[in-house]
Amino acid sequence: QVQLVESGGGLVQPGGSLRLSCAASGRRFSGGVMGWFRQAPGKEREFVAAHRRFGGSTYYADSVKGRFAISRDNAKNTVYLQMNSLTPEDTAVYYCATADTVTSRDNIGSVYEYDYWGQGTQVTVSS
Repeated sequence: QVQLVESGGGLVQPGGSLRLSCAASGRRFSGGVMGWFRQAPGKEREFVAAHRRFGGSTYYADSVKGRFAISRDNAKNTVYLQMNSLTPEDTAVYYCATADTVTSRDNIGSVYEYDYWGQGTQVTVSS
């Protein structure tokens, strides 16, 4: 199995920054694709960002482009999400997810492509 543990969430003022971390472990972990998703109250889970291990390609939702950055440390099996210029609309539970592979770029943001999920970490942006 694969375990994903997120950390780094919290309360931040609008315009502030947070960095989320997701540590992966388990015998079946390959880390082919690591992704971040979020879910606000009453809304569906939505794609935020993803990173391919081989090639290093990154993908972002339009709503976070230019403000968020995904990165990873393969030696530590950890993926990060640096979030800048946060707004109240970014308030959500943020989830880390992983898939061995996502063959189509068009599907990189689909929740159905990811096999394992973390428990989530709450991010609240409020003054």
